[in-house]
Amino acid sequence: MAAIYDCSVDSELLTGMRLARGAIGRGELVVIPTDTVYGVAADAFSPAAVQRLLDAKGRGRQSPPPVLVPGIPTLAALAESVPAEVEALVAAFWPGGLTIVLPAAPSLVWDLGETRGTVALRMPQDRIALEILSETGPLAVSSANLTGRPAARTAAEAEAMLGDSVAVYLDGGEAGTAYERVDGKDSSSTIVDATALASGSGKLRILRHGVITAEQLREVVGDALADDQSVETADTAAGTAAAESSGAAAASTGPALRDGVDTAADT
Repeated sequence: MAAIYDCSVDSELLTGMRLARGAIGRGELVVIPTDTVYGVAADAFSPAAVQRLLDAKGRGRQSPPPVLVPGIPTLAALAESVPAEVEALVAAFWPGGLTIVLPAAPSLVWDLGETRGTVALRMPQDRIALEILSETGPLAVSSANLTGRPAARTAAEAEAMLGDSVAVYLDGGEAGTAYERVDGKDSSSTIVDATALASGSGKLRILRHGVITAEQLREVVGDALADDQSVETADTAAGTAAAESSGAAAASTGPALRDGVDTAADT
């Protein structure tokens, strides 16, 4: 049975972090706290590790995991282009609860699943997650739950669902406490699709309503954010690809995305 390391205890933090780094290096899975929910992490550049993550959650390749990054400079390295509006969003909400879907840099050698050339990126606001990321580099990280179950807010909840499929559990206390708790919803990140902005063919679209509100986004990007009606009815190819990259079946599955509990649940 995989051990849970209490990161509020210095000795367990040091041991847990060392074992977590080793597990990632071997292509194994690690559960880490983030500022939104707990995530199950794998080496983003190891196809076998990413497949292990998908298998542990019971997800298919049509639901690729997002990628967590250690800092804002990594955004430019992983995305083909970064629109000015995305730069403004990153300045306002990173580190934090905003996941941004962009065209992936064509030079990347990885296999996250059926991304259709996109990648969902986020910089979390959690010291343990950022410390791991600073040493491992970008990680494929999905919410630490079985598909169809609510995202875990504690390491114990994650362990109850994922068990021995994970090598190391890092316990950083309850996740999501920095954000307002809404009954019936978890504290997953807000996911926005910026692929149309990047190509100059459309506006920023919300794929999942999470801890960052539409009002907060609009304060930063103004009319570059599509209204809710267009978010719910649009079914463009770019939107579909971006939704799949962020863990959704398609952009038209609006209600499940807003709930953040079904297959769309991610960090």
